[in-house]
Amino acid sequence: MTPSRDGDSRAASRAEEPHPDVRAFLEVYESLDTPDFSEITPEMAREQFTTMLGGGDPAVELPAVEDRSIDAPDGEVPIRLYEPSQDPDPDRPLILYFHGGGWVIGSVDTHDGSCRKLADESGYPVASVDYRLAPEHPFPAGLRDCYAALEWAEAATCDRDTAEAGGGIAADSDRIALAGDSAGGNLAAATALLARDRDGPDIAAQLLIYPVTGDATETESYEENGEGYFLTAEEMAWFEDHYLADDVQRGNVYATPRRAADLSGLPPATILTAGFDPLRDDGAAYADRLEAAGVPVTYHNYDDMIHGFFGMVQEPANFERAHEAYSDAIADLRARLE
Repeated sequence: MTPSRDGDSRAASRAEEPHPDVRAFLEVYESLDTPDFSEITPEMAREQFTTMLGGGDPAVELPAVEDRSIDAPDGEVPIRLYEPSQDPDPDRPLILYFHGGGWVIGSVDTHDGSCRKLADESGYPVASVDYRLAPEHPFPAGLRDCYAALEWAEAATCDRDTAEAGGGIAADSDRIALAGDSAGGNLAAATALLARDRDGPDIAAQLLIYPVTGDATETESYEENGEGYFLTAEEMAWFEDHYLADDVQRGNVYATPRRAADLSGLPPATILTAGFDPLRDDGAAYADRLEAAGVPVTYHNYDDMIHGFFGMVQEPANFERAHEAYSDAIADLRARLE
C-alpha cells in the first residue's frame, strides 16, 4: 500500500464502506450483544477482552517464547520474549512492544498472536511488556513500566553466547524499535518522548499503530466513527477516565504526546491508522506534527479498516488487510533498521 501523504485531505480518508472482512466481523460481533466496556467494570472488561482475543493454539510457532520478569523502580514487570531464530544474530534489531487495551485491559496474552507474527515475519526478537493497568495503577504507572523496559532492553542486548547462557537477548542495543497499538501506541510515543527528554536510551525507530496522541474528540473521525465500528466514543471516554485521574494529568505531554511543544529529535516513525476508527485523525495529526518537527515519518491509512484490525490475523477474524499492514510495517522497520 502506498503511504497516504495528502495534506489536509488525509483527515477525511475513509472508504465508502468497510472492507467485506470488517462487515462480516461487525455483523457477528453485534449479534453477540456484547456490552460496551463502558457498561461494565474493568475486571469484567478484562475477562471479556481476554475471552475475545486470548487463548487457543498459537497461529505462529517460534523457536522459543519465554516469560520473564525484569526489575523496575516500582517492582518487577513481566515481559514475554519471542525468539524468531534458532541461531540468533547479535547484530539484529530488537522490537519492544506495548499492547493495546485503553490502558485498562489487554495483556501479553491478548496480543500474543500479534507479537508472534511480528517476530516471525521481521526476523527480529520481540519483547512484549505487561505493564501495570488502570484504574488500579493510573498514569504514569504504565509509562514508568514501559520506560523501565526500555532501559532493561538496552542493558540486556548482548552477544550470542551471553544470551544463550540466559543473560540477555542477542541483539544490537543501537537498534531498538518501540512499537505499540492504540494505548500501546500512546505508550510507545510517550516512551520515546521521555527518552529524548531524559537523554535516555537511543531508539532507532517507532511503530505506532492507531495511537492515542492527543484529544481525539476534536477530530472529524471521532464524529464519523464514534459508534458502530467496534471501538466507540463512550468506551474511549471510559478508558481515559480510568487512566487519567484529573485534568492536570490530561494536559501532561507524556499522557498526550501531541500536546508537546517540541517534537524534534524523536526517532523516525511509522504510523498506521484505519479509516473507520475514531482515532484515525489523531494518528494522522501526530504524523503531521512529527514531520513538521523534522522527524522522518511514513504514514499508512487503511481506509476500509476499523480500530483493532492489526491484531485480526487468525481465525475467526482473519483480515486480509491486516496481513498487508504487517508487510508494510515490517518493510518500514527494515528500511530504518538495516
